[in-house]
Amino acid sequence: MSARAVMVLGTTSGAGKSWLATALCRYYARQGLKVAPYKAQNMSNNARVVAGGEIGSAQYFQALAAKAEPDVRMNPLLLKPERDTHSQVVLLGQVDEVLTRMDWRGRSETVWPTVARALDELMVENDVVVIEGAGSPAEINLAASDIVNMRVARHTQAACLLVTDIDRGGAFAHLYGTWALIPEADRALIRGFVLNRFRGDAGLLAPGPQMLQDLTGVPTVATLPMWRQHGLPEEDGVFDDRHTSQGEITTRIAVVAYPRISNLDEFQPLKNVPGVHLKWARSPAELQGVDWVILHGSKHTSGDLAWLRAQGLDCAIAAHAGLGGAVLGICGGLQMLGEALIDTHGIDGNAPGLGLLPLVTTFEPAKTVQHTQASFATLQGPWAALSGLRVSGYEIHHGQTAQHPAMAAKGDVAREVLPGLGWQNAAGNVLGLYLHGLFEDAAVLQALFGRQGAARVPTLESVFEGLADYIEQHFEPGVLDALIAP
Repeated sequence: MSARAVMVLGTTSGAGKSWLATALCRYYARQGLKVAPYKAQNMSNNARVVAGGEIGSAQYFQALAAKAEPDVRMNPLLLKPERDTHSQVVLLGQVDEVLTRMDWRGRSETVWPTVARALDELMVENDVVVIEGAGSPAEINLAASDIVNMRVARHTQAACLLVTDIDRGGAFAHLYGTWALIPEADRALIRGFVLNRFRGDAGLLAPGPQMLQDLTGVPTVATLPMWRQHGLPEEDGVFDDRHTSQGEITTRIAVVAYPRISNLDEFQPLKNVPGVHLKWARSPAELQGVDWVILHGSKHTSGDLAWLRAQGLDCAIAAHAGLGGAVLGICGGLQMLGEALIDTHGIDGNAPGLGLLPLVTTFEPAKTVQHTQASFATLQGPWAALSGLRVSGYEIHHGQTAQHPAMAAKGDVAREVLPGLGWQNAAGNVLGLYLHGLFEDAAVLQALFGRQGAARVPTLESVFEGLADYIEQHFEPGVLDALIAP
């Protein structure tokens, strides 16, 4: 192994591991080093198409930050939750049905040689590998089957940072408790504590950091101020309802947040468009007064449809569409807009659709995972500005969608506006697409929101540079370089 490994561990999920790892990727890459990200196992329904299949979105963005070509070795094991007790298992970019059926403890030992080999290859090919852990390394009930935290750290002798979210409270206890529960032999790998999302006067933290160092021997190497507008999507695509765009609100968009919603990270650009207010909707009341309703991807379309109906959201969406309100369905959302879901292979489940498009979706064992470029035909209604536009994005789906044969025989057909990928109703206000990444296309933003709206959305390059500048400013001098010193 020729590379130096830097690993970001967290005291909890959501502590800030993903964005810190992304910042480290860019920090080291702009020093002229060859950098790659790595996360042995990721559990997320946010995925991106890369060479060889699909990986978690966080590692995709980390690869771009590292100025590296994303590939499946950077996240060799991806778990995509379909129900509370079941996940689809993706190994090296491809769905593995045997692993999907396997008990998770047995699965860990089975896949360890594969995930370790992927890591070893990255260590040989790069100068620095930035590794992200998962959850907490102190989950002692999981330690015997660990393939993502301290086992990886030991395998590479990684210089580890342990980050905690101080805004939640209890940060010093989280750091000390995590350190204390890690095996003593592994504690030497922890080179520094990081306090993330701090608000207020950092001087008020004293003497806490020094007392913690006296107890553990580990210094606090950074106190990172709260920064909501860094521009990077959260690992699970979660956003809050704080209004962040500037100017008068002109477009109110509600994303219906069903339980197995997926690929939410692609909405990050909309948060920065002037005049756009983006929010969750989990009840009919939250659809009142909105301009757009978005039904997004789902890892379990039939289950999420059942949830919609239980909340009464099916009627609210139909009422919104009936009044001419804009409705956009993407991937699983497109499937929901049709008349029916047909599943003869036990992949997702059979269910009646919302009936807003005369389409039917059949689930097939083969999974479509690919980058796609296509041109819109002429569209009507609120989507007319997209007419003729050539767009790029990606597809990840088992379902195959077509016109409902019986309805088509009677002349009730949906207008195909994107070849094999998109359909619109006769009134023009309901649009369904299989294409992910629509709002990450600058041409789409300009068409829908104007040149000024598109210009206010930061590029990924500016986001990555901002992240690197941020940690360079707030880490103690010399710490980041010392992590990769021989």
